[in-house]
Amino acid sequence: MKRWIGAALAACPFVVCAQEVNTGDSAWILTSTALVLFMTLPGLALFYGGLVRTKNVLSVLMQCFAITCVVSLLWLVFVYSLVFGAGGPFIGGLDKAFFAGVEEGSVSGTIPETAFAMFQLTFAVITPALVVGGFAERMRFSSMLLFSSLWVVLVYAPICHWVWASDGWLFKLGLLDFAGGTVVHITAGVASLVAAITLGKRQGFPQTPMMPHNMTMTVTGAAMLWVGWFGFNGGSALAANGNAAMAILVTHLSAAAGASAWAVMEWVRYGKPSALGTVTGMVAGLGTITPASGYVGPGGALVIGLLAGVICFNATNFLKRTLRIDDSLDVFPVHGVGGILGTLLAGVFASNALGLFSGQGYSGEATMGSQMGVQAIGVAVTVAYTAVVTWILLKAVGAMMALRVSAEAESAGLDTAEHNERGYDL
Repeated sequence: MKRWIGAALAACPFVVCAQEVNTGDSAWILTSTALVLFMTLPGLALFYGGLVRTKNVLSVLMQCFAITCVVSLLWLVFVYSLVFGAGGPFIGGLDKAFFAGVEEGSVSGTIPETAFAMFQLTFAVITPALVVGGFAERMRFSSMLLFSSLWVVLVYAPICHWVWASDGWLFKLGLLDFAGGTVVHITAGVASLVAAITLGKRQGFPQTPMMPHNMTMTVTGAAMLWVGWFGFNGGSALAANGNAAMAILVTHLSAAAGASAWAVMEWVRYGKPSALGTVTGMVAGLGTITPASGYVGPGGALVIGLLAGVICFNATNFLKRTLRIDDSLDVFPVHGVGGILGTLLAGVFASNALGLFSGQGYSGEATMGSQMGVQAIGVAVTVAYTAVVTWILLKAVGAMMALRVSAEAESAGLDTAEHNERGYDL
């Protein structure tokens, strides 16, 4: 994912080169893989689970778990090949279907290709799992499974190829996206917004208060996300080196700044800071630093995190209170807006002329202005493509089966209606 690593691999058949495996790099990527999977299960599942009402907690946990299973199998069958197989500027081929050629001895850079493929799989898993927050408490489980499967193939795979494959057109254009501002956060945020609008509001929204049923669960899940994000961003260096260490440092600082900024905004506006706001600001800081994490230093991370807390806070209020769009768990204002902001700011704070950091910066002939143009193109294309294809997929799935549960099922809760279980038996 690092541009210089990708460039070094560009002369090879995508990620596979005959190089010697570095055991230190391999150990770090294997650790990072576990950390990123930990972000989805149990981190995101618990974070989302605590935010919904009691009658829907199991449905959210089940959706995250099921997406992990289905996307893993699709990754094996052909999605990994579509992303990183030999192809063209818009999509890869099927030469790596069923992990053909991905053997114990095959190497990607300085790590086994099996480690690279598994690390990338965890990104493919968490992205559609994030989208769950946009339609939580009202989408049928079967429709969710079909939509998520199609979405990974037709939205995530092409955009991931554009940005991170060595012959992807945005990669060649010079887009800076270290760990997934476009690939993960913008796609998930935009898809959540489109899903929320397409499915409509939950019964009673916004008149009926729909408070999180278990903030202890949510804060626990948020803490897991913070820890797991070190693998998400630090692992994207694809090596155990100074770049990975800097990525972890700026990730932590941005999370702390985002949480602090959001808490202060609540304190000023409502008189009291909340645990929910603080952890949401933390996630905003993490999502916003993600695309820039490999390029900026501590100074840039501080500014990015503070801006994330303030801007995402206002975006959340604007979306729900002004536009009255029921993005149930605030995926678009946190991940979508944060991903857009971070991708654009990567072009600012990665400039070697700015002097706010000790990061890598960008090389070649790029200036801050030209790089900002590239970043803006990446954002615009990702938003437009994701919005259009997500809407088409929702309409297509809706033509085959009902997208939304019945009014009776929604009132009773998805735990009982969709899974015949209850999260709590007290």
